[in-house]
Amino acid sequence: MTYIVKGFDAGAVAAGIKKNGAPDLALVASRVPCRAAGVFTRNLFPAAPVLYDRQLLEFNPEAIHAVLVNAGCANACTGPEGNANARLSAEQTALHLGAHEHSVFVMSTGVIGVQLPMDKLLAGIPKVVETLAPDGWPAAAAAIMTTDTRPKLATRQVTLGDVMATITGIAKGAGMIHPNMATMLAVIATDAFIAQPLLQQALSAATAVSFNCISIDGDTSTNDTVLLLANGLADNEEIVEASSPEFATFSAALTSLCTELAQAIVRDGEGATRFVTVQVCGAANDAEAHQAANTIATSPLVKTAFFGGDANWGRILAAVGRAGIQVDPARCDLFIDGGPDATTRTGELQLVAGGVPLPYSEAAATAIFAQPEIDVRVELGLGGGAATVWTSDLSYDYVRINGDYRT
Repeated sequence: MTYIVKGFDAGAVAAGIKKNGAPDLALVASRVPCRAAGVFTRNLFPAAPVLYDRQLLEFNPEAIHAVLVNAGCANACTGPEGNANARLSAEQTALHLGAHEHSVFVMSTGVIGVQLPMDKLLAGIPKVVETLAPDGWPAAAAAIMTTDTRPKLATRQVTLGDVMATITGIAKGAGMIHPNMATMLAVIATDAFIAQPLLQQALSAATAVSFNCISIDGDTSTNDTVLLLANGLADNEEIVEASSPEFATFSAALTSLCTELAQAIVRDGEGATRFVTVQVCGAANDAEAHQAANTIATSPLVKTAFFGGDANWGRILAAVGRAGIQVDPARCDLFIDGGPDATTRTGELQLVAGGVPLPYSEAAATAIFAQPEIDVRVELGLGGGAATVWTSDLSYDYVRINGDYRT
């Protein structure tokens, strides 16, 4: 599979920011100016890179050249010094790329409350520029990992009119994952020619049903950022209408790519042994369905039941009951199944009808909960609202990883 996007290069180096000496500085750059879109954390302690990128996107959404990402230090809760370091990192990257000074986004991930080791980072910038290559995406994807166990990289090709365009993205994230957003970073690049407002519209819509529909532990981060750059080198006719077939095609491909990356984050959740799809249907509206699905997905009791392979369905309904939405227990049905990649396909099993347990096979329910992939579907019977959230179990390893993260 090729990840190459016309006019884009990527690369990575070990700048010495991570303690283990692994690659920790990545760069994605376009040879021509790009239009940009972004979605950021809603955490009220935003990191310095988030503050900088928000301002840059507002100031210059039409002529961005690159995204610099460091792992090993979040540059969060670092005050004026952290803000100055984020800006200096961006300016020095632009200088070494030969681009104008307000054209580089920066991202950071790692420990909160620690200043960036600027001597190492600044020394690494010219080195990472030298590594830039059209096929450098896998190296960049690996360099941005923290507690991730594997890189996350995806690509799509779409036909816009009579022209083939490519969308490629990398992401990192394994814990502190929850909507609005999560400890995750994503850089997506496309050679499609699309108006900047539509680029932002497509990214916001894609994020709403992908990165904002995953949860590992219910914690959002200070650094979450998804950036999308478009350089137009596919040379398709510019997409300028939201009602056009080309915009629909582009948006669908972008959403598919974001969903793949989001699910990859859940599959690589810290200590995760289960990948769980939670679907809530028949809610009063989509927002209430999402709220219910999210409450199930973040319940420690539900997540530990997944880990233990215990079909303790009462915890699922209890989570729905405290989700703060409209619920009529007499209309509530509950179904479980092994996911599409389950080792054994047992078939969907209904556990509850009208709020009352059915005489189901406990052995069959336990067999489903023992699968590496589990589907849970709650039917509320109140309206047309529906939502899907992806989550993982909560294991001993999650506690171990986060109990000594800084050491």
